Amino acid sequence: MTDKARPTSRDVAREAGVSQATVSLVCGGKWHGRVSERIATAVRDAADALGYRPNLAARNLRTGRTKTVLLIVPALTNQYYARLYTGAARVAAQHGFGVVLYPSPADGGPARNPFGSAPASLDGVLASSMAADVLADFDDGGRPLVMLDSDPAHSRAATTVNLDVADGMHQVAEHLLALGHRRITHLAAGVESWTFAVRSRALAAALEGTGAELRTVRAALTMDAGQRAAERVLRAPGPRPTALLCDFDVLAVGALKAARRLGLRVPADLSITGFDDLTLASAVEPELTTVRLPAEEVGRQGMAALVSVLADGRVDRPADVAVSLVVRGSTAPPA
Repeated sequence: MTDKARPTSRDVAREAGVSQATVSLVCGGKWHGRVSERIATAVRDAADALGYRPNLAARNLRTGRTKTVLLIVPALTNQYYARLYTGAARVAAQHGFGVVLYPSPADGGPARNPFGSAPASLDGVLASSMAADVLADFDDGGRPLVMLDSDPAHSRAATTVNLDVADGMHQVAEHLLALGHRRITHLAAGVESWTFAVRSRALAAALEGTGAELRTVRAALTMDAGQRAAERVLRAPGPRPTALLCDFDVLAVGALKAARRLGLRVPADLSITGFDDLTLASAVEPELTTVRLPAEEVGRQGMAALVSVLADGRVDRPADVAVSLVVRGSTAPPA
């Protein structure tokens, strides 16, 4: 098709029976609250039928927007963040935004800034608090920012989107208590992060007044670190814990390896729980009891919040995303 024959917004408006302004709102992703879902669908259907694509270059020159947002997460070797990206990218595509991914290096070292001039290249930023150490390169105070798993009371972001990790910790604690466990060790993430601090406080609160003994041991977020920490706990003098409650599925798998090395049966001699419900949790034997975190939903809500901020300048903080306990074979009543 030649440029002369290319459909215009006027053609789409005529086909859908709406004004050109309505076409502009829908194709620009700014129709929410201004145009009904029925009309927006009619405009999109008309655009698809005609093969219409907005002139992004011209629109960007008029608006000063690039229709590009940045997603900052830890390295995608963590399956949780890969799923989060999937949810965020789907919402971004629905609103005509491109997503540039900026993963923090797994070794904690500096990552290369993908932009020579971030302010000129980005409309907004969606960032995990687990990768906040690189945020300073992009947060100049003038660009919309939405944070994930971040303290809403002390965030400079336009809004935060959080998982209800406190409820997740309550669920797994109540599960272990109901089985009869009273000597519980928390294999906690050795990371200074709001989300892990919330988990620790929630676990302590859930066990308060139950007669349970709680010990906390910290470990780096790797399988080997989890194994070493679990071995230290299980070899320590005194009564052995009957349950290890882990902050991360990878730590829990390390604990499974430690138990086997010491000749302990899971769950007959020791119950082990995880957090995340990665594919790994159902790939080991016994399969892990764990807390399922809907990562795609977090990415979806985070990107939707950022799009809303870009369109209207503000957004209400959404309710925490619900999590759920998945009971599998790694937990049982203590011997």
